[in-house]
Amino acid sequence: MDVSTTMWVLTILGLGALIGADFFIGRKPHDVSVKEAGIWTVVWIVLAALFGLGLLFFGNAQASGEFFAGYITEKSLSVDNLFVFVLIMAKFSVPSHLQQRVLLVGVLIALVLRAIFIAAGAAIIASFSWVFYIFGAFLIYTAWKLIQEARADEEEDEFEENRLLKSVEKKFGVADRYHGTKLFIRVNGKRVLTPLMVVMLAIGTTDILFALDSIPAIFGLTQDPYIVFTANAFALMGLRQLYFLIGGLLKKLVHLSYGLSVILGFIGVKLVLHALHESGVHVPEISIPVSLAVICGVLIITTITSLIASKRQADREAAQSVADVEGTEKDSIGA
Repeated sequence: MDVSTTMWVLTILGLGALIGADFFIGRKPHDVSVKEAGIWTVVWIVLAALFGLGLLFFGNAQASGEFFAGYITEKSLSVDNLFVFVLIMAKFSVPSHLQQRVLLVGVLIALVLRAIFIAAGAAIIASFSWVFYIFGAFLIYTAWKLIQEARADEEEDEFEENRLLKSVEKKFGVADRYHGTKLFIRVNGKRVLTPLMVVMLAIGTTDILFALDSIPAIFGLTQDPYIVFTANAFALMGLRQLYFLIGGLLKKLVHLSYGLSVILGFIGVKLVLHALHESGVHVPEISIPVSLAVICGVLIITTITSLIASKRQADREAAQSVADVEGTEKDSIGA
């Protein structure tokens, strides 16, 4: 898709205006209700859908299909990232009324970092077509790793700070408590970070790890930097509201890792086939409609099986609880 400089500028300004409006609406720290989160989640999804339809009418069907496939993929991967966000919030004991501010700034940092990654990825792909082999192999490896982690049934109980975050804390120092929405304060004449600033940096820099699989994944669906950037932007901008909407449902998505592993593995195979095709090898290539159907199908099946498995587990726990109570009562009577 041929995108002019003017279109790039207008798109960035439009996204900036949406982010500014989002920040203005949520500028006052408060506890986000499920209703508020639900409304704004729908708003962001509708905006993404309108953008995708705009690509269809003013661009072409392929660009629109690539955007929707990329958006859905990035959105599904971002849901998995919410597990880590929950751990970060717990690690730093973030007050509930400040969590929305943390997520907003953290997502902005993530968006800037991803823009850099996307620009670098596009430049590498344009110069070295063999990089598709690396991207494909990495996604297949990531898919296998996700399956291994899911089968191990190991849950991460605590967030571990990365080296960058630790070095920043060591250099500037961190206050012993939150000071409203302040990011810096002065202690004994020295400018130090507040815990709020540390949490924002934690969420923003942690996204670097997330980008290692999400950026190659979307480049496996489209090599158009414009579509890659906008799909990432829309997926990330609705992440804050999604956190409050499905925060309580995350533990019920027990098969999400399996679904994501299938999607990443599928895109990895698609990338390898594309690389072989670019090398002159006659192999079938997977079309965007097929990719979109596979991605949506996997997510639907994963969600349904997750909810069924969670309900069965809840029923077993309830039955065990009743059995324990009855056993206790019998022991009391016998005594």
